[in-house]
Amino acid sequence: MKQSKIMRERIRRVRVLFAELGYEVVDPEERDGAFTAGFQNEAGAKAGFYIDEESRFLELAFSFTFSPSLAGFLRSKMEEILRLCYEYGSYFNLQQLKKETTLTIFTKVYFAGLNYYALKETLRDFQENISVLRELVEIKSENKKGDAHGDP
Repeated sequence: MKQSKIMRERIRRVRVLFAELGYEVVDPEERDGAFTAGFQNEAGAKAGFYIDEESRFLELAFSFTFSPSLAGFLRSKMEEILRLCYEYGSYFNLQQLKKETTLTIFTKVYFAGLNYYALKETLRDFQENISVLRELVEIKSENKKGDAHGDP
């Protein structure tokens, strides 16, 4: 399928802005009027983005994957997840399959307002949202290093 001029320009513009912000665009894929890729920087920040020919937004996404046995744990955290996503201007999707449960957070930027500073601030908020959600859903062991375990 031939890419429209608008779509080519959107992809070029997003790639340039990510490069200017110090991110590398990885694993690009084009299919049926859509473009997806990952982005990462040297500091270890990683996520993905999505450009749809029919949409007026650049969409950023990050997924957390859990075993199905942790679905109840995630449900217990839903109110806090919702509050944190709202605070950072993101939204989320929770998908439960047989082999895994996936929590994906998203944020969007209008192409009309997409520039260096808009993407920089959106990425800053999005990365902070990922960080606080990671802390929230992190499973911490009750045992401390060096503690005895089991029977004496």
